[in-house]
Amino acid sequence: MYVIVGLGNPGKRYRFTRHNIGFMVLEKLAQEFKIDLKQKSFDALWGKGKINGTNILLAMPQTYMNLSGTAVRQLVAFFKADINNLIVIHDDLDLSLGTIRLKTGGGNAGHKGLASITENLGSSEFVRVRLGIGKPVDKSRIEGYVLEPFTSDEELSLLPEIIRTATEAGSEIVLSGVEKAIAKYHKNILVKSLKKEDE
Repeated sequence: MYVIVGLGNPGKRYRFTRHNIGFMVLEKLAQEFKIDLKQKSFDALWGKGKINGTNILLAMPQTYMNLSGTAVRQLVAFFKADINNLIVIHDDLDLSLGTIRLKTGGGNAGHKGLASITENLGSSEFVRVRLGIGKPVDKSRIEGYVLEPFTSDEELSLLPEIIRTATEAGSEIVLSGVEKAIAKYHKNILVKSLKKEDE
């Protein structure tokens, strides 16, 4: 079984913030594969389904971002999931808006959700779908920045394609493995979109 986790903060206040782009993709995956995220346990909202016959579990931790690992640890333990089959979808300040990067393992680059997961699992060797959100010039604004909603015309125009592509990338990891998914979906949507405008 694959466990796919989208990171974010629960509640209407945070629903459309930059930090919640992982939740947005998780909800799109649920919609795409007709999975109800109605189960409430293990400190998460979750549901089970299939991608082309492969069992998957989709989950959104309800612990707030900094304690995401509490939910992930419980889910992985209860469903006896291999850590190599754990996929975490999250925002990334170090990537420009519209950039998608896939990787296995590595550090957390200050992302408290990833740090919590690594601490709770005792390993960082899970798959990450990193979604660039850019960052403010003034580093003192970072905490407020990630908790702000997407508002600019550029952000709002790119967001649907980012979510769609990340959804496809997540399912491709399940279907073909992370290496093939990287070859196919390691991309920069912003550059692609700008090229289309120039043509």
